[in-house]
Amino acid sequence: MANSCGMTGYEVVGGYLSPVSDAYKKKGLAPANHRIRMCEIAAENTSKWLMVDPWEALSPTYIPTARVLDHFDYEINHVMGGIECSDGTRKPAKIVLLAGADLIQTISTPDIWDAQDVDHILGNFGVFVLERTGTELDSALAALKPWEKNIHVIRQVVTNDISSTKVRLLLKRDMSIDYLIPDDVINYIYDNNLYRELDLAGGSKGKEKADVTAGPSSS
Repeated sequence: MANSCGMTGYEVVGGYLSPVSDAYKKKGLAPANHRIRMCEIAAENTSKWLMVDPWEALSPTYIPTARVLDHFDYEINHVMGGIECSDGTRKPAKIVLLAGADLIQTISTPDIWDAQDVDHILGNFGVFVLERTGTELDSALAALKPWEKNIHVIRQVVTNDISSTKVRLLLKRDMSIDYLIPDDVINYIYDNNLYRELDLAGGSKGKEKADVTAGPSSS
């Protein structure tokens, strides 16, 4: 993913997984403390640049995606003063949203997302979109044409239709999830008896996401 972002002229210097608050009230949503820990385990074992920020997850109220991006921008560019370069100077980081194609599809659908939030997210921050099998990405992008310069698509090289919903469904049916997610996360799920009795009929607006910090490429 970091290499794909680099092809757009950005250098990825870090990224944050930001689990949604329990106040989101999605059916089958595991408690925030478990979701934070699973993200931490996954990031520790699979990535050198991904981290976990519990700020959103620990909030007693639901926080819209636009406000989460504002949070990262404030903490990184104002509190920290931006990203330190090799020569000791600091530059502001470009904060962008990393999202699956299914989330972009909901953003492009009228009346699901707040229109001002859509303009704030796509106009002031931008998004990297992970292509997903079975999602009509091109039609969604056409509806978001006013912001096309800030939307970067990461195309699938190998077909992959794995999603968190499918992993939870396999768990509910007592089927193997080996090789789909990190082994240590699988062990955590079983140790804490998560996702065993789920009602997966309730839909989601594709809230699961990661917020990515990118800076101008030095190449």
